[in-house]
Amino acid sequence: MMAPGLLYFIINNYLPMFGMVIAFKDINFAKGILASDWAGFKNFEYLFKTRDAWIITRNTILYNGSFIIINLIAALAVAIILNEVRSKLLKKFYQSFILLPYLISMVIVGYLVYAMLSMETGFLNKSLLPMLGIEPIAWYSESKYWPFILPLVNIWKTAGYLCIVYLASIVGIDKEYYEAATIDGANKWQQIRSITIPLITPVIMIMTLLQIGRIFYSDFGLFYQVPLNSGALLDTTNVIDTYVFRALINLGDIAMSSAAGVYQSIVGFALVVVANFITRKINKDNALF
Repeated sequence: MMAPGLLYFIINNYLPMFGMVIAFKDINFAKGILASDWAGFKNFEYLFKTRDAWIITRNTILYNGSFIIINLIAALAVAIILNEVRSKLLKKFYQSFILLPYLISMVIVGYLVYAMLSMETGFLNKSLLPMLGIEPIAWYSESKYWPFILPLVNIWKTAGYLCIVYLASIVGIDKEYYEAATIDGANKWQQIRSITIPLITPVIMIMTLLQIGRIFYSDFGLFYQVPLNSGALLDTTNVIDTYVFRALINLGDIAMSSAAGVYQSIVGFALVVVANFITRKINKDNALF
């Protein structure tokens, strides 16, 4: 029974690791990968001597760090609100409605955002901003707005999916706790603060740690499709995943793009190991109680 799963991981996850050797080669396609001259760490030196290394590392960490915090707050709030809906029909409708954005392709999301932000036909520039007496904004040429736009798009797309885990945890809480709190005169906010959040704290911590383990991996579609690959926005939208893609497609520099990918994988692996260690420790401590 394990054979199909193991075969999948060997073919899709382990065999491609052979490609890491490209990061240490001066690739000559006439000679082939193995016969190409050995470059050592020159590709890494070139990467880290450029301004790009700092930009993509900064953007990757800051964006994913903010996503973890903002999505946690949004997903937890949505889960608590859904738990208060008593009608089963309405609860299923709301769950399906907030989950729908997660199922939409990021390409479509990019065009939905463009329909909002387009300089010529966008809803904001043609309808909302004139009502407020504000001049139209060239959103795709002004990088200063995107550290706010991208988190908003990410929340809209993923909060509904993440809230399912928290909602399942909240539903599993014994109702007697809330009944006792009601008898003692606790209002809804006091019940949430003193019962709901403390009892699902282990789930919150585990979910957060798992996301921290992938903090060096970004949603390629979010950072490439939504800004429409605008060069004017690279300072605030370029992350490691998009940098590797652009280095390969635009520059044709397979060695440097591979070096960036190896850098991402090593740091990501270290974070996964650390997050796994912390998660196991938390689970062990909770088991003692």
